[in-house]
Amino acid sequence: MKLFLGSALVEEADATVSPFDRGFTLGDGLFETLRVKAGKVLRVEAHLARLAAGADVLGMPLPAIDLTAALAQTAAANGLSEGVLRLTLTRGTGPRGVLPPAEPKPTVVITAAQLSPPLPAARLVIAQGTRRNDRSPLAQVKSLNYLDGILARQEAARRGADDAILLNTRDGVAETSIANLFAVIDGVLITPPLSEGVLPGVMRAEVVAAGAQERPLTVDDLASAEEILLTSALGIRSVATLEGRTLPSTAAAERLRSLIEGA
Repeated sequence: MKLFLGSALVEEADATVSPFDRGFTLGDGLFETLRVKAGKVLRVEAHLARLAAGADVLGMPLPAIDLTAALAQTAAANGLSEGVLRLTLTRGTGPRGVLPPAEPKPTVVITAAQLSPPLPAARLVIAQGTRRNDRSPLAQVKSLNYLDGILARQEAARRGADDAILLNTRDGVAETSIANLFAVIDGVLITPPLSEGVLPGVMRAEVVAAGAQERPLTVDDLASAEEILLTSALGIRSVATLEGRTLPSTAAAERLRSLIEGA
């Protein structure tokens, strides 16, 4: 595989990142996962806008390179027709300690992978061991620190599920470890607003633009939902069960897959 590192494409075997990079030592960075369809990188502007917003929250400069071109180059260099790109941006190297260097030099890495086969409808549980901190500015930043998601996903695996729903500090529904969540309740497609500790997903924004409503959801709301679906940059996934209860419908997910190009 060829990857983009710094400012150029390199062979995987030749790629090196400093062990003192703050992305490695402190999780001080951001990432974006982008879908490639028919050789085209989808929703680049939306992804880079979210990256820029996250960098602003972290007080981290963006690299002085054309990221759009770098993404396209990485896809082309790997002959990627149907696949996935991951763009990782860290603050770069720095001295020991938490305070960032005065003049950071960001590290950029873009990797490529083939698209995995479509996943079956998900089996969900509600995470008991961790929460989404809706009061933190990091709730809306796609940061390299994914430990709450990892804990939730490990819990889901122990309980025989595919993923776990994270509640926020007020017992409201936020999202799963890797996806935004929508529920059909009384025929209305609903998703929690960003204020509930929700990551501003790129696919989520398209589903909201297609008519989904934003309002807080509770666990009791989900218990009465006719359908639950998950969205990420890679597509729309139906939910088969929540805490062992079978969801009776997948109609909204099927409609949205047809409606939203590249889903």
